[in-house]
Amino acid sequence: MKQVNFDYINEHFPRRPDDAHKGTMGTLISLTGSLGFSGAAVMSAKAALRSGVGLHYQILPRSIYTIFASSVYESVCVPLGDADTASLNKGFIPDIEPYLNKATAVLIGCGLGNTEDTAEITHAVLSSVKCPVIIDADGINALAPHIHMIDDADCDIVLTPHIKEFSRISGMSVGDILADPSGAALAFCEKRPGVTLVLKSHRTYIARGGEILENTAGNSGMAKGGSGDVLAGIISSLAAQGAGAFEAAVMGVHIHALAGDLAASELSRTAMLPSDIIEALPRIYKQIENDN
Repeated sequence: MKQVNFDYINEHFPRRPDDAHKGTMGTLISLTGSLGFSGAAVMSAKAALRSGVGLHYQILPRSIYTIFASSVYESVCVPLGDADTASLNKGFIPDIEPYLNKATAVLIGCGLGNTEDTAEITHAVLSSVKCPVIIDADGINALAPHIHMIDDADCDIVLTPHIKEFSRISGMSVGDILADPSGAALAFCEKRPGVTLVLKSHRTYIARGGEILENTAGNSGMAKGGSGDVLAGIISSLAAQGAGAFEAAVMGVHIHALAGDLAASELSRTAMLPSDIIEALPRIYKQIENDN
């Protein structure tokens, strides 16, 4: 099986022209976070911003606005509801839709809550936009009973499940997936030509249609809650800047893994945190820029 390497990044990475401004470097709309899971919104946003997106709009429940805004200075915050609003709900869809019109990519799911409201919001996004939509974590779990949503969408979709999440949306058992993860990923995507699947485990497989790549970089120090939020932010940022959905997923997975390896080499696999992966990103991007 073909493996991802640094040459792939050099070939597909979105270049930053000298006359760029924030309006030409993509607009990412994130629907992430809820009370108790504000860190998911913070980490995905920081990873997206460190990955070069020009504008980032964070749509979030007002209960976590202060936490988020005091942690991420560069995002445009759109707090909805009142101080007791713990999570986004379907009643906010009319407030969300105008921001979707600005998007060159949308991220939905990190810490959003596995509820029917999340499913309704995800459906509204998939029904409204033409740009790439990256669906992670609770967005994926909420899709499980409504998998037709991704089949009916008129946009490129990136799904980033771990093995159990993939079992929920594919109907395959965890055992069958682990026995042949690449085959399971390909079987899922061959039925859904508009979907890029990032199947996360100790090896990550990125599939679209009949094409699949394996990422072997990364390490066990990344096996901590929050690493997936960082990955979702990186992929979303690259897609917002104009990379194709599949290319953004492949590059995002490898950049995430390389930053994880760098964090482990400096801090140890035991002590490194997902936030350390974000802190390592500038050195990976500097290498990419220096190679071109």
